[in-house]
Formats: sequence, structure tokens, C-alpha cells
Amino acid sequence: MQTILFSDRDIVPVRALLLGQSLDLKPLEQTDFLAKDPLLVAAGESGCAALFRYGAVVLFGISPLEEVTFITNLKDLTSFPFAFPEVENVEIHRDANNTGTVKGDTIFVPEFELKSLQIVANILAKSVILAYYEIKIASAFESIEPFANRLQHARWSKQQVGELLKQLGNALAVEHKMVGRVQVIDKPELLWEYSALDRFYLRLEKEFEIQERQLVLERKLALVYRTIETSLGLLQHNTNLRVEWYIVILIVVEIFLSLYEMIFNR
Repeated sequence: MQTILFSDRDIVPVRALLLGQSLDLKPLEQTDFLAKDPLLVAAGESGCAALFRYGAVVLFGISPLEEVTFITNLKDLTSFPFAFPEVENVEIHRDANNTGTVKGDTIFVPEFELKSLQIVANILAKSVILAYYEIKIASAFESIEPFANRLQHARWSKQQVGELLKQLGNALAVEHKMVGRVQVIDKPELLWEYSALDRFYLRLEKEFEIQERQLVLERKLALVYRTIETSLGLLQHNTNLRVEWYIVILIVVEIFLSLYEMIFNR
């Protein structure tokens, strides 16, 4: 039998935040929790929160003051917290005539079942981390554009090369987290047990354009890689070319010295 939450409400506000690079959930897994995968715990006076290892938290039905208290309590469990967390807000409405439809920022469900809230949390957590990395990759684009415009220049400073390698590292970090830790395009494990929720998950996934945004992000990452690889390849070519010119110059100098000795030391 499904667990029902918020039985005294018809509307539940939902707020998703990306707090930092990761969350240590082990201490919370040792306490009483409402559900796992994702981990769902009580929050505030009558709300709850879903927490994800990759740094996202989704809050259900808690006030702004309760949110501040809850997030503050997570501070010691958050690695590399963000000064300005990525945020997304929606509302869930109880409607017996709806079977999981979505209209704008409003999600309609026949009942506030625990597993349905986990599905909503899963989608919103993916949405906020996609939003964060969309901004991050856009910033990388702005950083590498000057390199693309200077590809034909023979001289690059050490600072420019260092910045290029930094952007390559950032792109690799984004890909590693998106594929290895977040697994954006993978369905949550609870759908294997509750297949009836599959259609609800697919509706939310389509509404928040999870797969489309993931594909766009992957294409942008590929473009960043190509630009960086081309830049580094040309840099290596220019470096090799300079070495060849140094050798030619040394040979010419040696010839002139030999001619000098032949002419003036006879």
C-alpha cells in the first residue's frame, strides 16, 4: 500500500536546489527516513525533503524559514557549497481527475503518494543540475571563443595555454559528473518496482525536457573538446615549426662562421 503525505492539503509547494558538488548522505541514512532512492526525510513541521548525493535537494511543503534551517543543518554534509544555489520552483496540486499531468509549473496528481513525490524529486533534481551545467558550459564557450579566433596566431602566452587546459579540465569534470554520478538519462530504480509510475515519469521528463537538454549539453561539450583539441594541436604545430626554424638559423650561422674562417684565416 502506498504511503500518503500531506493529507490535509490540496497544494504543495516544491523547491529544488543544487547546494554544492556533493552531499554526504551516510549520516542521514542512519536515521529514520521516509524512503530511499532517492533518500526522503522529514523536514520542517510537516514537510519532507529528497536528497541526492550529487548535491541536489528537493523540498516539499516547507516554509522559507524552515528551508533556511534545513539547509543550514546540511552545511556540514555539503562538499564545495555554492554561494548561489541553482533553484527551481513548482507546485503539486491534488486532483482526483488527473493522473499525473503537467501544466507549466504545476504538476497534477490524484494523491500525494510517497513514490510520486520521489519521481517529482528525481526530475527536479536533474533539472537543476542541468541548468547549472548549461550555465557552466555557456561560460566555457565564452572563454574559448578568443582562442578559436586566434588559432592562426603563432604566439600564445603561458597564461593562455593554462586557461585552455583549465577549460579542458572543466569540460571533463562536467562530463564525468553528468554521466558517472547524476546519470541524467537513466530512469530511477524505483520504476522497476512501481512500473505504474513509468508514464508519470515520462510525462515529467518530457515537460522538463530532460533528455533534450542533456543532448544539447553533450553537443556543446563535444564542440568545446574539438575547439580545445584543435587549439592545442595548432599550438604544438607552431611550437615544432619554431624549433625547426631555430635549427635552420643555427645551420645558417654555422655556415657563415665557416665562410668567415675560410675567407679571413687563409
